[in-house]
Amino acid sequence: MITSRDVARLAGVSQPTVSRALRGDQRVSEDTRQKVRRAAEALNYVPSETGRSLSTRMTKRIGVVVTDLTNPFYPHLIGPVHDELEAHGYRMMLFTERDETAVTSQRLLDRSIDGVVLATATVNSRLPEELRSRELPFVFLNREGGGQSGDAAVVDNELGGRLVAQELARLGHREVACIGGPPETTTGRDREMGFRLGLSEAGIALPESSVRRGPFDFDTGHRLLEEVLESRPTAVFCGNDVIAIGALNAALRLGARIPEDLTLVGFDDIPMASWAAFDLTTVHYDLSALAQAAARLLVERIESDEESGPRRTRFEPELVLRSTHGPPPR
Repeated sequence: MITSRDVARLAGVSQPTVSRALRGDQRVSEDTRQKVRRAAEALNYVPSETGRSLSTRMTKRIGVVVTDLTNPFYPHLIGPVHDELEAHGYRMMLFTERDETAVTSQRLLDRSIDGVVLATATVNSRLPEELRSRELPFVFLNREGGGQSGDAAVVDNELGGRLVAQELARLGHREVACIGGPPETTTGRDREMGFRLGLSEAGIALPESSVRRGPFDFDTGHRLLEEVLESRPTAVFCGNDVIAIGALNAALRLGARIPEDLTLVGFDDIPMASWAAFDLTTVHYDLSALAQAAARLLVERIESDEESGPRRTRFEPELVLRSTHGPPPR
């Protein structure tokens, strides 16, 4: 088996220089780096990640925790996280447990990874506390939770909900409803809170009888739309685009015209929201930039020798007006 010592002999340098050169260490001159790379290619040498981990005490692996990969939202977060981590020399490991079982915790805490991206945290989650107690760096992506502050890349969800309320009020809607996300998530909680605040400022009430909540999935919107329609709203705000697409499908099945009979608004602006089949009015923010920001925060935390308090990158949303909104029917 070819080793770094063989490469060192062929290149005429020391073994530590080979390791530094192949890592792209700027302390090694460009000529030497090129000479080492040519020697490695000639010998078909592949650096050992295991040996590197032993010498640096780093695995160069990051765990990413999500719940449901069938949800169209998560692939648009995971892809940019993967690319950003790869650009910094890290590999991504995906954990897709549906809940934070002891098995999940053990797999994250066995020191086989250098840090964790928490993309599906809940406000009652114990995992952030466990990660902190083990001194394993983590970052919240999209959601925060666990009663523990930490590095986070998030959206101003309250502002997004308020923007929807302001637009509905401007159009003249007075009877509105909401199909929100899970109240144990900061995204579900804050989006509904912002929507309520915006309606209140416009003098519009949102009674609890006009609100339903559920998972951020298609079935929630499809199943619950008929229930909220019992209060005869002219507009429905949905906790995310996937819920809104489910509600849109249910509305069409019931014979409602969108937006002539009913306005529907989502949140997230995932790519399929702009498809001609949906053309959904929704709250937009840069999903890719959000994911990349979380990955950078985590890498900086892992590689920094300085202690610092939690850092937070917050993105401001904007309302994207497409074809599922309009004034209330006469």
